[in-house]
Amino acid sequence: MNDQDARSVQKFMDGVVLRNPGEKEYQQAVGEFACDVIPFVNEHPEYQNHNLSERLTEPDRVIIFRVSWEDDQGKVRVNRGYRVQHSNAIGPYKGGLRFHPSVSLSILKFLAFEQTFKNSLTGLPMGGGKGGSNFNPKGKSDREIMRFCQSFMSELYRHIGSHTDVPAGDIGVGGTEISYLFGQYKRLVNQFTGVLTGKGLSFGGSAIRVEATGYGTIYFMEDMLKHKAQNIEGKTCLVSGSGNVALYATEKLIQHGAKPVTLSDSSGFIFDPDGFDMDKLAWLKDLKEVRKGRIAEYAKEYGVEFFAGQRPWSTPCDLAFPCATQNEVNAEQARTLIENGCIGVAEGSNMGSDAGAIAVYREAKILYGPAKAANAGGVAVSGLEMTQNSIRMSWTRKELNQHLGDIMNNIHERCVEYGTESATHVDYLKGANIAGFKKVADALIAYGVV
Repeated sequence: MNDQDARSVQKFMDGVVLRNPGEKEYQQAVGEFACDVIPFVNEHPEYQNHNLSERLTEPDRVIIFRVSWEDDQGKVRVNRGYRVQHSNAIGPYKGGLRFHPSVSLSILKFLAFEQTFKNSLTGLPMGGGKGGSNFNPKGKSDREIMRFCQSFMSELYRHIGSHTDVPAGDIGVGGTEISYLFGQYKRLVNQFTGVLTGKGLSFGGSAIRVEATGYGTIYFMEDMLKHKAQNIEGKTCLVSGSGNVALYATEKLIQHGAKPVTLSDSSGFIFDPDGFDMDKLAWLKDLKEVRKGRIAEYAKEYGVEFFAGQRPWSTPCDLAFPCATQNEVNAEQARTLIENGCIGVAEGSNMGSDAGAIAVYREAKILYGPAKAANAGGVAVSGLEMTQNSIRMSWTRKELNQHLGDIMNNIHERCVEYGTESATHVDYLKGANIAGFKKVADALIAYGVV
């Protein structure tokens, strides 16, 4: 970045910080975007004089509401609900709902901002949005979760629709929550419509939706490796997390001949030097998806080491897949990964690496698949679910898996187109930021001042 571009970025970010005080996650996401997009705009006169960067860092609207519900003891509880509708320039707002105590306006604005450009990269007609609540489903009974979801939807339904805004699941919002939310929406509006994705297969859901984010992350890494005449077979891999993204990324690694050796949760991580196989993975799926247990139980069952309160990034590996939460890899951990032989990182979690870690990846010129590209598989299959709902049909697992692979390959090609810096190096973050921006920006310019 030259001095003029650096000054432009700093001036722009000063304004972002002033308008969004205290919103560190949102400021981080915008800063990462601005460092690539503002120099691109400065080089292309057709994007100047439209104030696109400022327009794209102001959401179309932010909806905040009270959610009152009754627990099993008859006590009235209150949470806060949100929906950030960031941009519908290229399609209806699309993005998940997150139920977790950490949910804040800053986190949801960052997620909605990232979602806009992630959705753009898929090539599907979807805008960007995100929502949720500081409600914590853990420890709640099914009846409490149902009552909360019904109360939440009793306000949210006014702001969504199959042609307006189509939410999905995210952390804390799985099949159970989506079912309760959809049932309440259907009751309120008296319509059976594709207003939510991630639904059950018996009422309009799509095959491989649960697997899609994890699978897509591995497909993107395979495309990055293939571009350098390498492959994933035999590679030792670190995976963080133990939710759907992590478990199905691990499944796809096993299927493609790699050796995943770690998984984690908030209590720590497990290291299995022999690697997970399909039998071990089936045990883990039962642990996390059915019994709702802690990852440390695997260590006892299989006699491997559990590292309490730690993340797996100090373990030697070839490839790393952050699949837990935002900012789970910092600069020091990124340096350790590279010193221990890591040649590539692909993010299954949103903004899985902080700014310091990204700087380390870029300086070392390792393969780095940012979340807006590498974890787009989930929303891609959500978009395919919307299509299936619209045409009243369902595709097979095989067909959907082929569509998913094609979409991830197309995202990779667009990143290469805008991120190639030399014959031997592609800056995938730069490529994803510019390619995602360009489609949305072109639409905004076509609409005039809106």
